[in-house]
Amino acid sequence: MDEIRIERLMQREQHDQAVDLQKIYWGDDAGNLVPRHMLHSIAHYGGHVIGAYDGPQLVGFVMGFIGADIDIDHHAARPAMANLLIMSKRMLVLPQFRGRNIGFRLKMAQRDIALKQAIRLVTWTVDPMLSANAHLNIRKLGGVIQRFSANYFGLDEPDSLRADRLFVDWWVTHRRVKERARGKGSKLTLKQYFDVNTPIVNRGETKGPWPQPRPMTGVPNSTFALVEIPADFRQLEASERGLADAWRYHIRDVFSRMFAAGYIVTDFVSDHYDGSRRSFYLLSHHFDDNYRKN
Repeated sequence: MDEIRIERLMQREQHDQAVDLQKIYWGDDAGNLVPRHMLHSIAHYGGHVIGAYDGPQLVGFVMGFIGADIDIDHHAARPAMANLLIMSKRMLVLPQFRGRNIGFRLKMAQRDIALKQAIRLVTWTVDPMLSANAHLNIRKLGGVIQRFSANYFGLDEPDSLRADRLFVDWWVTHRRVKERARGKGSKLTLKQYFDVNTPIVNRGETKGPWPQPRPMTGVPNSTFALVEIPADFRQLEASERGLADAWRYHIRDVFSRMFAAGYIVTDFVSDHYDGSRRSFYLLSHHFDDNYRKN
């Protein structure tokens, strides 16, 4: 039996553990860490810090705070209460504890809080190149993606390329998400998408151990479309940084064009294709209007 327990972090000692956990990923630079005093304020004033424990050890956590998707300077800005959401941040699980459904359980605990607060939307940003994150966020949780930002955090070179982000919208009361919460997610395979003539808009060219990005020839005129990313981008980045950067520039172009054409990311599939493991975002052109940003 899995003894991992999920609980809200409310005490100073627990927040210190969350700071130490962040340092494993972001180092000791204070500018990269959410400090204890901020975690305390978030946890006690409408937000939340949720941890996963193996005995006394904190092995993962996620935090979120209430926000509003508005431009307060816009002349037609609606009241904040009409646009409430939870902004989710700092989702992480120690590498040796991955594969035990901890990330999914943390997000389900976050969903429970959103439901108690009568907030329908939880949102967060993700690196578009990470297959494992895409599998969790889209296929397992039922999130959708319709926005992309190049250099979202406004970093200087050479770090700006690694600050590209997709925005996940997780509508926690939607049927799609309810099904995922019951363990009834998408089971469609790559072959099934091919069976309905789903095009790959950027089919990678196989040369050597890594696929090479191939330029888009145009936006397809189809209900569905597949966008490929390297199956193990971290390993690619560690071994061939130049090729990894080429993929990042390529994906900037692909997502910018596909979203501008009205597509939404609605699934993610990783499967064997052309003799190797390949990973694809599935984009839909006609989808539930509840997911479209007003």
